[in-house]
Amino acid sequence: QVQLVESGGGLVQAGGSLRLSCAASGRTFSNYAMAWFRQAPGKERDRVARISSSGLSIDYADSVKGRFTISRDNAKNTVYLQMNSLKPEDTAVYYCAASTKAHIYTPPSQYAYWGQGTQVTVSS
Repeated sequence: QVQLVESGGGLVQAGGSLRLSCAASGRTFSNYAMAWFRQAPGKERDRVARISSSGLSIDYADSVKGRFTISRDNAKNTVYLQMNSLKPEDTAVYYCAASTKAHIYTPPSQYAYWGQGTQVTVSS
């Protein structure tokens, strides 16, 4: 079993920054790709960013490129999402997820483990 616990969400003004963390336990964290997803009210869950097991391969959704940075610390079993220049449209519940693969090119169905989510609200 894998447990993922997100933290770092909150309320911020447009243009501000937040850093989300996701602490993992229960299996060898460094063997698997990780990702951040988000879901706004009334919308589907979308992938925001993903990172390979080694951290060398990274991919972002077009909507966050240049503003968000995903990273991981395998020694701490933690993945991060640094969010800068936040916009009201970034408001959503953010989830971290652990893949069953080491590389990033997998569909959402390959992410077998999910955190409980953390709310990010960006005011205009």
